[in-house]
Amino acid sequence: MRIFHVPVLIAAAALLASGPASAAGLLIADGGLGGQLEIEEHDVRVVVNNGVAVTTVTQVFRNLENRQVEALYVFPVPKGASVANFSMWIGGKEMVGEVVEKIRAREIYDSYKRVNRDPGLLEQNDFRSFEMRIFPIAAGAEQRVQVAYYQELDWDHDTATYVYPLATVARPAVQARTKGKFALNLDVKSAVPIVEVDSPSHAQAFVIAKHSENYAQASLETSGGDLNRDLVLSIRVARPRTGLDVIASRPQGEDGFFCLTLTAGEELAVLDKGMDYVFVLDISGSMGQEGKLPMSREALGAFIAGLGDGDRFEVMSFNVKANPCFRTLQPANDAARQEGRAFLAATAAAGGTVLQPAVQAAYRYKDADRPLNVVLLSDGLTEQRDRAELLQLIQARPGGTRVFCIGVGNDVDKPLLEQLAQDAGGLAAFISRDDNFERQAQAFRRKLMRPVAENVRIEIAGVETYDVEPKVLPNLYHGMPVRLYGRYRGGGTAKVTLRADVGSKTTTSTVDLELPVKDGGNPEIERMWAWHRIDGLLREADRTGSREGAIPEIVRLGEGFSIVTEYTSFLVLENDAEYQRWQIARRNATRVARDRSAQQQVAAQLDALRKKASADVGPAEQARPAEAPAPNVATPSGRPASAPRPGDVDFGSGSPAPSGGRSHGGGGGAFDPLTVGIAAALAGLAIAARRRRVESHKP
Repeated sequence: MRIFHVPVLIAAAALLASGPASAAGLLIADGGLGGQLEIEEHDVRVVVNNGVAVTTVTQVFRNLENRQVEALYVFPVPKGASVANFSMWIGGKEMVGEVVEKIRAREIYDSYKRVNRDPGLLEQNDFRSFEMRIFPIAAGAEQRVQVAYYQELDWDHDTATYVYPLATVARPAVQARTKGKFALNLDVKSAVPIVEVDSPSHAQAFVIAKHSENYAQASLETSGGDLNRDLVLSIRVARPRTGLDVIASRPQGEDGFFCLTLTAGEELAVLDKGMDYVFVLDISGSMGQEGKLPMSREALGAFIAGLGDGDRFEVMSFNVKANPCFRTLQPANDAARQEGRAFLAATAAAGGTVLQPAVQAAYRYKDADRPLNVVLLSDGLTEQRDRAELLQLIQARPGGTRVFCIGVGNDVDKPLLEQLAQDAGGLAAFISRDDNFERQAQAFRRKLMRPVAENVRIEIAGVETYDVEPKVLPNLYHGMPVRLYGRYRGGGTAKVTLRADVGSKTTTSTVDLELPVKDGGNPEIERMWAWHRIDGLLREADRTGSREGAIPEIVRLGEGFSIVTEYTSFLVLENDAEYQRWQIARRNATRVARDRSAQQQVAAQLDALRKKASADVGPAEQARPAEAPAPNVATPSGRPASAPRPGDVDFGSGSPAPSGGRSHGGGGGAFDPLTVGIAAALAGLAIAARRRRVESHKP
């Protein structure tokens, strides 16, 4: 069997890299005899529109055998991604797939395979990987396929990190090279001005053009490049101020969909106090794959190096038992850091993964007078039977304790780590080995050094809303937006009330937002709502230890919104008559046509911006005398960095600008003010903490 690497994932692609062959996707000539398949074309189109990425990957591959083969394509599940479409070209015509209950989809696929017809099947194996099967590919023939994904960007403060996970050990001795053309185009549109787009992993491979303060483009093209390392893209925007943003969609004849995004801005004061950390490192056998343990040691070393003078820490490794380094919390001085690094260097991957003893041991370090942060670095690959018990343990943590989960690499149980962190009032983060660990460590500590708004509640009146996800909102951290998805009936002015606990005080703010009566032009919100709804059902089922009661609703949502899950699959048949024969409604074909229409409108907007930018290329006009520079550094918009944008909160006076919150039925928008009370309370809490420390040092 000869295997060729074919990356098909969210965001972008890495190339021109050296090293061992280990890759995200594999295209295999399957069926017992093996064979040769070669990629002739691989085109990736990515549009990031106000925080939601839509990625369309088109591939053409050829069967080099003198016999027909079945192609099996395997690739890992991207974090937070929803597969939105799977198409095949049959007889020169694109056939859009439909989502069908998984067992039924496989039965239909196999029935065509027995008679040498042209089906395609895309399945989710588990939380980690998808499989795409195509049969038959005739001798010497080429096959064109297309897969589309939707994904929310991961934000920290003013930077979105976009990882295309290519570094995955799937099979040994894989030749990780693309034979034909590889092209990628990434368009970033943002209502918040874009400061910079770059790639920490492949800085020289991309050409990056900033066409305006709200639109940037990254482009890459190669032939015959290596594709065996993660690509990491970083998108930095102007610093947002605390506020609320809403985008909505209202399909004709249906109830609407909305997404509220709450952001804590840079203006919040920094808390001047030390914290306690217990870093818990997974050294089970699964961490020996994909280089996860060396990556974890390097990432953990960066976290320890970033601790402050007032911090204390412990380092603990675990597999089936916990093994502490110090057995007590140590001040974050040079000697303790060095000893901690030596402890990490001596670890080796072996044994199974049992998280409970390690978490219980970490809880014992809780000091009544200081907050405790348990930071777990793991792939989360524990036994399914341990999930319910582990989730109960997380919820029974001591007061003042938060658990943060960091997954390293791509072969990671992301849903479990996210659920553990959310239930423990913490955050989950996922780090590529090609990312900048020092930057990630600084971003992590920056979150903890500013106040946290806990017990966040958002209530909506004036417009009927339902099926809101998540049911319980996570804590609000600096630089980490909180998103709320839901459905609504009717439309019009909605009164949004936000409550949150800051320290011992509960603060409340209210703003009016418009939910559109007609289509808001954001169809991607519909699938994202359904994906979050499915995710919420799975999390709740895992807390009880059984998914049986949730499966029917997951299947209904998957079929209705064209989402591949562990219980639904994409099926491509050769013509519309075959869908009718199996009584499969063409819901996704209708949805894809509507999505593409909206995407064409965005593409037209971006094209207009490119043309406007290119109009400035050529002989320069006679330069006018330069004005004296302003004393402040200017933002990309030309305003001084200290000058407020329309709608910003002035924390000197504590007064909001008159505009209040803002609705964006047509496609997202700036971070406009809502949370004046919360922001002021957070800033006041930090000031009070500093004053107490100053008073305690007075003679």
